[in-house]
Order: sequence, then structure tokens, then C-alpha cells
Amino acid sequence: MSETLVAILLGIVEGITEFLPVSSTGHLILASELLGYDAATWAMFNVVIQLGAILAVVVLYWRTFWAVASGLLRMNPVSWRFTRNLLVAFVPAAVIGLALHSKIEVLLGEPMVVAWALVIGGIAILVIERLVKSATIHGIAEIPLVRVIGIGFIQCIAMIPGVSRSGATIMGALSLGVERRTAAEFSFFLAIPTMLGATTLELLKNHDAIASARVGWDEIAIGFVTAFIVAIVVIKWFVGIVSKHGFAPFAWYRIVAGIGAITWLSMR
Repeated sequence: MSETLVAILLGIVEGITEFLPVSSTGHLILASELLGYDAATWAMFNVVIQLGAILAVVVLYWRTFWAVASGLLRMNPVSWRFTRNLLVAFVPAAVIGLALHSKIEVLLGEPMVVAWALVIGGIAILVIERLVKSATIHGIAEIPLVRVIGIGFIQCIAMIPGVSRSGATIMGALSLGVERRTAAEFSFFLAIPTMLGATTLELLKNHDAIASARVGWDEIAIGFVTAFIVAIVVIKWFVGIVSKHGFAPFAWYRIVAGIGAITWLSMR
């Protein structure tokens, strides 16, 4: 398989899965096993193209970011609470991610961990959706600080590949009384500092590998643009789906995909 085609396929996988509660990292790991390419060669590529998906959030929600930025200059309390909530929720992932970085990297090489995490995460989503009946918090700026801290720590569960950063964030928010659309959008916005931090850390730790990597900047650019375009479509679709049908369809997808991956990996 040509490197250009691999770049396109991985860009599509990243764009589809980054903001859905199905784990983009887990799917990229399983894709490396399924397609049979050298995962180590493409590891840095997988990190960098996440920025393409993050850019999609900035483009789609530019009015929100503009309103928040202008509100900060005017000392608007809603804008300040919005910004505070994102930064506070990001801190646990930054601290724990730095402390456990080497252990997390070991797990990234374990596709069976991803498969089981998909199944367990899918069951958890079904349980949370069934148990959580009422939501009293509408709007990111309205989430109380103590609940924001809780969401930030729950997001850290996603350091286990296959759990899903967006899934952990959304389910954590739902369980703490945040309504579905706000929970989904909070996960979108929280992805920006979280993924920028993770990408920066990887680039700093692996700058020598980048210089000697066989995957060129052409492939990275193709993957970046592909992830960006696909993520724009998926984000719009995702918000509409969860507003009407909740997260159960993604839970069942996780369970079926996880069982399929466990079966396939066990038979190899």
C-alpha cells in the first residue's frame, strides 16, 4: 500500500473518530494492525494529524471563540467563566499526562487493551445514559468549578488507549448534571488545549525521530487536510445525532467493534 493512500486512510480515521466517543487513538492503533503497516514509522504522523481535527473545531466555532475573546477584553463574567472552565478541566490531564507519559506509551503498543477498552467503554456509556435522567446545567460557562474539576479528572481515564477522550469527557459531564449538547461541545473545546499539549509533548520528546522519519511532510500534509475536512462533517453530524438520539448508537458500535477486534486479535 502506498504511503499516500495510508495517509489518506489514517486522516479519514482520525477525522471520524477524534470527536466521537469511540477513541481515535484506539482506532489508529487497530488500523495499524489491520492494514499491516509499520506503526512506529507512522506514530508521529498520527499525533500531528490530530491538529487537523482540532482546527476543524476552531473553524466551526469561530464565532464562539471570537465572542469569548472579545468578552475577556470587556471583563465579561460569562467569558471569564468559560475560559476558566476549559483551563481548569485541562490541568489534570496536563499534570497526570506528564507524570505517566512513559507508561502511557507502553499501552499504546497493546491493541488488545484497545479492544477491551472499546467494549467496557461502550457498556459504561449505556449504563450512564440509563442512570442519568435529568440535566440542570446548560452552557459551558454555567458548569460549577467543582464539577469542572471532576470532568477534568474523568477525562484522564482516556489515557488508556481505547477509552476515548471525548467519550470520557462527555460521560463525565453527563454524570455531573450537564445536558447532552453542552457536554459534547465542552469535549470539543477541551480537546484544543489537551491535544495541543499532547502534540507539543510528543514533538519535544521525539524531535530526533521526526528528523529521521521515513514519513515525509507530503504525507503529513495530506493526513492533516483529510482529518480537517472529515472532522468538520463529523462534528456537525454528531451534535445533531446526540441531541435527538443520545449516545447509545456509539456505545453499541464500540461493543460490536471491540468484540470483533478481540476475536480477530485472538485468532491471529
